[in-house]
Amino acid sequence: MPSRTSGALADGRAPKAPVVPIPAREAELPPSPTVPSPALPANLPGDAELHQLRDALDHATHAGLARLTGGLSPAALADAYMDWVVHLAISPGKQVELATKAARKWIRLAQFASRCAMAGGTCEPCIESLPQDRRFAGSEWQRWPFNIIHQGFLLQQQWWHNATTDIDGITKQHKAVVEFVSRQILDVVSPSNFIATNPAVQRRILETGGQSLVQGFRNFLEDWERIVRSKPAAGTEAFQVGRDVAVTPGKVVYRNRLIELIQYAPTTETVRPEPVLIVPAWIMKYYILDLSQENSLVRYLTDQGFTVFIISWKNPTEEDRDLGMDEYRRFGVMAALDAVNSVAPNHKVHAVGYCLGGTLLSIAAAAMARDGDERLRTVSLLAAQVDFREAGELTLFINQSQVHFLEDLMRSQGYLDTRQMAGAFQLLRSNDLIWSRLVRHYLMGERTPLNDLMAWNADATRMPYRMHADYLEQLFLDNDLAEGRFRVDGRPVTVSDIRVPIFAVGTERDHVAPWRSTFKIHLLADTDVTFLLTTGGHNAGIVAEPGRPGERFQILTKTATDRYLDPDTWTRIAPRQTGSWWLEWTHWLALHSGAPGRPPALGAPSRGYPALCDAPGTYVLQT
Repeated sequence: MPSRTSGALADGRAPKAPVVPIPAREAELPPSPTVPSPALPANLPGDAELHQLRDALDHATHAGLARLTGGLSPAALADAYMDWVVHLAISPGKQVELATKAARKWIRLAQFASRCAMAGGTCEPCIESLPQDRRFAGSEWQRWPFNIIHQGFLLQQQWWHNATTDIDGITKQHKAVVEFVSRQILDVVSPSNFIATNPAVQRRILETGGQSLVQGFRNFLEDWERIVRSKPAAGTEAFQVGRDVAVTPGKVVYRNRLIELIQYAPTTETVRPEPVLIVPAWIMKYYILDLSQENSLVRYLTDQGFTVFIISWKNPTEEDRDLGMDEYRRFGVMAALDAVNSVAPNHKVHAVGYCLGGTLLSIAAAAMARDGDERLRTVSLLAAQVDFREAGELTLFINQSQVHFLEDLMRSQGYLDTRQMAGAFQLLRSNDLIWSRLVRHYLMGERTPLNDLMAWNADATRMPYRMHADYLEQLFLDNDLAEGRFRVDGRPVTVSDIRVPIFAVGTERDHVAPWRSTFKIHLLADTDVTFLLTTGGHNAGIVAEPGRPGERFQILTKTATDRYLDPDTWTRIAPRQTGSWWLEWTHWLALHSGAPGRPPALGAPSRGYPALCDAPGTYVLQT
């Protein structure tokens, strides 16, 4: 018989699997090898410490970068340029247009050069400079080869303007940033900035036998030494505060850690019963409104029979880092108003705010109106904004990235430094405030004579960390005041609550508070608004003493019940007048004042406001 399948039993059953004995106790098993867990170092930081370390490292890095870049955020610039590059890359129509324009400009320049060669070196330009651009106005620039050089530069400048504007899809702010920064780069490489391409500099070198360059180098060394030693700019010695400027007689009648309040001596036998309280911006020394005798707004007001008070802000240091908007309102505007009411009791006040001081005054006046405080008679806003959606080219420096960058810089030092603020303002007019001065001072070897306004401009102030952060975030970024979200004492305030008459002044060439932005007071105020538009810029337009040639203005009053006029319609129908706007304003103040009477004493010792010292006080002298 064939054998059975291998492994089968004789009876045909399958064999059973061998039985493996199970240990009775686990302890009897042989010990398995153990792998030790890696031990954490005892000195590693926890989550909270790690978070603090991260913040400290990031803040230090950002602050260091900010010092190198003058406070400009590289991330913000990169974001803007990336937006521009991407949208330009996906716009073939725009690329074709730019290529065509570039070819046309080359042809125009070649034709211009050909005409100049045939005419002996001079001919009609193929492109004109912008009205405000005086770099190539001299006769030397109209001769060969400098006419070719500057015409080529202007054509290139025009092409770059075309390349950075009118691109579909790019955000409005990014477009403005790219156009602005590109303009700054072109200003740097302008042929007027170099000896080899500036005929006026070359002529000056020949006339002086090279001494202009020697003197220019001396000027450079002097300026560098003044910067390193934190000394004032050259020429400011001729305008000493209290001797040459800020000389209107008066007394400091109140002082706290933030302000000195100056009361000026009357210059007339009788004065209007309503005193004038002036709130300047905290980023400037107050004496821009009390310069020399002939152009002092303070002196002019006293001569017109008004009792004048002005706030002189302390120049903050690191110890003031935590002073914010609310402290400036309470210890600034409101404390000064309490003092004025004590010196001139039972009389309402004409409140005046200049620049950011006007914004702060608007906040204080809105809070007073909300709370039923009726101590104001009128409010005057000089080049001051309450709506920041169209705040001019300054908004180019204000976005979330830029604000975060600046906050890291200010957090490390407790304040925004004077040079950091001045740099941003100078960039807005770099041709006039930077490059033309560098050419004159260092290449021509000449010093631009300073006047009192220029000396004041060099006497800059700092800004506390918390105040500047509040200002940038709540006003510039979020526009809280105009949109009813700005809080005072925990509750929102609105400009529409102000019921006293408002006098607002805008200036035609204002690069800090554009007049169309200041004009928005018409949209926000539910009261009578008299708006005046004058010639000049942010500073020179306000310091517009009577008798100065070329002054003119437009003025129109809108009552609380009148319909709104847009800015273009307003400029078309508002009456035009010549002369200083100061006369019109003081006439308006007089119409809202009582009959003249005896002037108040300087200070009120019995009420806790003695005369502490002579004007201009001590805070204005702080550097």
